[in-house]
Amino acid sequence: MKHTELQKVFDDMDSLHVVVVGDVMLDNYSWGHVERISPEAPVPVVALTHRESRLGGAANVALNCRALGAKVTLASLIGDDSEGVTLVKLANEAGIDTELIQKSWRRPTTTKTRILSRNQQMMRIDDEVTDELHTDEEHPFIDAVLRFLQRVKPNVVIFEDYNKGVLKENVIQRIAAHCKEIGIITAVDPKKKNFLAYKDVTIFKPNLKEVREGLNLHIDNVNEHELNDAHRKLNQVLHHEITFITLSEKGVFYNNGFSSAIIPTRVLSISDVSGAGDTVIATAAMVYALTKDVALMAEVSNLAGGLVCEEVGVVSIKKERLRKESEALLC
Repeated sequence: MKHTELQKVFDDMDSLHVVVVGDVMLDNYSWGHVERISPEAPVPVVALTHRESRLGGAANVALNCRALGAKVTLASLIGDDSEGVTLVKLANEAGIDTELIQKSWRRPTTTKTRILSRNQQMMRIDDEVTDELHTDEEHPFIDAVLRFLQRVKPNVVIFEDYNKGVLKENVIQRIAAHCKEIGIITAVDPKKKNFLAYKDVTIFKPNLKEVREGLNLHIDNVNEHELNDAHRKLNQVLHHEITFITLSEKGVFYNNGFSSAIIPTRVLSISDVSGAGDTVIATAAMVYALTKDVALMAEVSNLAGGLVCEEVGVVSIKKERLRKESEALLC
C-alpha cells in the first residue's frame, strides 16, 4: 500500500462517528508492594501505593475509537451508584458522548478491581449482576438507540458483548436490523450466550475459543482450511459479510466470502492481553468503514492489538504509534 493512501486512512478516522453498544465496566486498579505474608492466612499483604480507575468493556472500545480520532457515542446501562458516576465522568473527560447511557436501579455498575504488585496481577474482585435487562429497561433503551441512529446516522455501530445482560437477543436484533435498513456498518465482538443472535451484521469478530464453543466445533489445527469451514458454518446462520477471528499468539483470520487469509501476529513482547480484543474491534470497524478493504482492516487491527499487549493493564491504542508501525510494515 502506498504511504499516502495509508496516511489518508489515519487522517480520515477523525471524520467518523462510531456508536458503541454493550456492557460497560469500570476497571479499578490498586498498585502496591508485597513485603510479608499475612499472619491471619497464607496470603500476601499488599501495601497500596496508588489507585486508578479506567474505562472497561464497551467503554474501553469507545475509548479506543476516540483515541483513533472518531466521534464516539456510548450506549449502555449503569447502576445508580458512585461507580457509575465515575464511569460517566471518565467517559466525558475522554470526549465520549454519554447521552445514551441510562441508569438502572436493578443492577450495579459492573466494576472489576485488580490488585497488582511488580506489574503482576495478584487478585481481581468483580462486582456485577449479569441478569438480562428487565423489560421496563429494555424497551426504553432500544427506543433511545433507534431514535439516535435514525436522527444522527453514524458511520459504524459496534456491539461489545460481555454477557453482562445489556445485549439480550431482542436488543441485538432490533438495533442490528435498523442499522441494516438505514445502511450503517455493524461490527460485533460476541460472547457465548448470544453468539448466533447477530444476524446480517457486517463484521463478526469472535476469538477462536468462542468459535469452538459457539459452533461446537473441534478445530484441532489452526489453518486456513478449518477456519474457512468455520466461516461457512457461521455464515449459514448469521448471513453476515465478514468473519474476523482473533487467534491469540497466532494472529488473526479473515474471510469475506471472496478471499481469506491468516495474518500472523507482530507482537514483540507480551505484558498483558487485557483489552486487546477491544482495540482490535475498534480499529477493524473504523478501518473497514473508511476503506472497505478487509485485508487492510485485518493487518492494521492485528497490529493494534499487538501493540496494546505490550503494556500492563487495559489501555487504549496510541494512534501515532499505530500509524508509524503501520507505515513501516505495510508500505
